[in-house]
Amino acid sequence: MQELHDVPLAPLTTFRLGGPATRLVTATTDAEVIDAVREADAAGTPLLVIGGGSNLVIGDKGFDGTALRIATRGFELSGTALELAAGEVWTDAVARTVEAGLAGIECLAGIPGSAGATPIQNVGAYGQEVSSTITEVVAYDREAGRTVTLANEECVFSYRHSRFKEHPERYVVLRVRFRLEDADGLSAPVKYAETARALGVEAGDRVPLGAARETVLKLRAGKGMVLDPEDHDTWSAGSFFTNPILTDTAFAAFRERVRERLGEGVEPPAYPAGEGHTKTSAAWLIDKAGFTKGYGTGPARISTKHTLALTNRGGATTEDLLALAREVVAGVREAFGITLVNEPVTVGVSL
Repeated sequence: MQELHDVPLAPLTTFRLGGPATRLVTATTDAEVIDAVREADAAGTPLLVIGGGSNLVIGDKGFDGTALRIATRGFELSGTALELAAGEVWTDAVARTVEAGLAGIECLAGIPGSAGATPIQNVGAYGQEVSSTITEVVAYDREAGRTVTLANEECVFSYRHSRFKEHPERYVVLRVRFRLEDADGLSAPVKYAETARALGVEAGDRVPLGAARETVLKLRAGKGMVLDPEDHDTWSAGSFFTNPILTDTAFAAFRERVRERLGEGVEPPAYPAGEGHTKTSAAWLIDKAGFTKGYGTGPARISTKHTLALTNRGGATTEDLLALAREVVAGVREAFGITLVNEPVTVGVSL
């Protein structure tokens, strides 16, 4: 276990933003993770857990406490059962499951970050969510002072949410277990319309696993959603806002507001989101509120490839980023009466 003091956290995040931590501990085994958590809790020291840093917005003043970087490794495949250590690089793990001929997470290729973060956010993209394949999550329960194993239903997964996100100070994820599918080298049924169009198939069809993964990687890269140190459009946290889920009554009012603002023939995006609810597109809202690709004049701007990503063009501060985010939130609220919610976790700051 490595320990450093007064260390900048910006290099550990995909935004490349954030001040120093009083103390940075890097743990490479589950035992080291638990020891570091217990030590901080016993001393009453604030604790910040960092995996791949792809979902963090850390304040310019940094973090006054212990930042715990989880760098554990472990990829264990037995039949269709997969266990990943929390520190495993997620996109590398996806590639290995595709190479093994197993379906279920192939459309989650290219998502930055670590495996341990995936159940917290119930990570999803292109028609797949990890909640559909996770069987168990092994975590250290800080409240109980012991390691626990939570079955899928105990994780209380929902759209970009889980038990772990609901209680962020309680659980530290150590391992994630999945049940994948052996479909003779074919993907899970393609659910996402954009993916199906790119593959030239119908929704519900299966395609070769490699083709599904490569197609998703190309789609993500075209939106600046695959990490590239030379491309400032990827100096981001991916989607900065979640897609709003509205009650049917709220959606009807929203639709009327769209027609008043944009014209009678304009229909907002609408997707089923459970009984009595409809999901709409945050990217569409941002664009129609006037925040188009590349919007901004400072070092923090909207991506030139996708309106849902806020980016550091180089030399930005966290306050620059938050100023842009607040401007977008206020503009969408004024235009459509909907308040966008940030997807990344904020540390020492808020919108």
